[in-house]
Amino acid sequence: MTESGILNAILYTALGVAAFLVAFAIVVKLAPFQLWKELVEERNIAVAIFAGAVALGVCWIIAATMH
Repeated sequence: MTESGILNAILYTALGVAAFLVAFAIVVKLAPFQLWKELVEERNIAVAIFAGAVALGVCWIIAATMH
């Protein structure tokens, strides 16, 4: 993108974080349950594992795409 390596790193980081936030917000909206309620109020460990796995999966896809 640019000649500066640091500027490229900052741009790609910002783009990756923004893509992750959008993708995770979509997952939260599409989940058949209220994710935050299940995590905080019900302390559902299975939902926490699910949310973590989704977050890691989305991050790996974004990282592979940007690499």
